[in-house]
Amino acid sequence: MLSAAREDLIDQEPPRRSLAARLSSKAVAPWIFITPMLLFGAVFFILPLLYAFFISLTRWNSLSAPKWVGFKHYEYLLTTDPVFWQTFWNTMYFAAASIGIGVPLAMVLAYAFTRSKGRTVWRSIYWLPMITNVVAVAYIWKFVLDDRYGLLNRALGFLGLGAPGWLTDPNLALTSVVLIFVWMQLGHNMLLFSAGLASIDESYYEAARLDGANERQCFFRITVPLLMPTTLFVLITNFISGLSYFTLMLVLTDGNGGPLRSTTVTALYMYKMAFEDLRMGRASAVAYLLFAVILVITLI
Repeated sequence: MLSAAREDLIDQEPPRRSLAARLSSKAVAPWIFITPMLLFGAVFFILPLLYAFFISLTRWNSLSAPKWVGFKHYEYLLTTDPVFWQTFWNTMYFAAASIGIGVPLAMVLAYAFTRSKGRTVWRSIYWLPMITNVVAVAYIWKFVLDDRYGLLNRALGFLGLGAPGWLTDPNLALTSVVLIFVWMQLGHNMLLFSAGLASIDESYYEAARLDGANERQCFFRITVPLLMPTTLFVLITNFISGLSYFTLMLVLTDGNGGPLRSTTVTALYMYKMAFEDLRMGRASAVAYLLFAVILVITLI
C-alpha cells in the first residue's frame, strides 16, 4: 500500500517548467524589459559620472596622462579661488531672480489667458519663444539692447530718457540676462500653469461668486492654493535650470562673461575652464560642487 501511495504522489507532482517558462514569470519578466534601459543608464550616465569624479581628483589637460592630485582642486576652489565664489553668487542671483519674477508672472498671465476668449491664439503666441533657437534669441536681444544702435535705447532716446548700458554696465548686465531668460521661459511656465488651472473644478469659483467673492479673491483664495503642486514643480525645475544655465551669457557677452565678470555664472566658468584653459580636472571639480548644491536644494 505504501508503494502504491508513493506512486500516486509521484503522479500528482506538477511537471518541471522549462527555462523559458521560468524566465517569463512575473518575478523575472520586469527585469528583462528594463535591462536595456539599465545598460543605457550605466554606460551613458553612471560611468561618465564616476569618470568625471576621478578626473576631478587629477590634473589633466586632455592631452597628456592625468596626474593624481587628490582633493586639491576642491580645496583651491572653496578656499583660494575668488572667481569661483563670484560666479557662485551670480548663479544664485540669476536662479533666484528668474523664479522670483518669472513664476508669479507666468501664473498671473496663465490665469488671465485661460479665461479669455482667444486663449488658443494666446497659447500659440506665448509658446513661440520656447521653440525658437536660443542662439537666435540671444542675438536678437543683443541687437535690441545694444548701447549705441539698439532699438530699446533708440526708443528711450526718442522719449528723452537716458540710454543705459544694458549689457555693458556691471550693475545692469546680469539683470538684463535674467529678464531675457524670464521671457524665454514664460511660455513653458504658462503652459504648465494652464494645465494646472484646467484641473481645478469650476464649481469652486461658482460657489465663491455666490458668496460674493470678486476675481481677486477667487485668485488668491482658490487658484493659488489649488495650484501649489504645479507651483512647486515649476519652482524646482526653473531653479535647477537657472543654476546650470549659461547659454545666454555665453552668446550675449561673446564668451567674455560680461563686464567685471558680472554675468559669469558657475556653469560658464566651468565651460571656459574646461574648453578654453583645458583644465579638465578643476572643471570637473566645479561640476561636482555645482551638482552638490543642486542636489541639496532639490532635496530640501
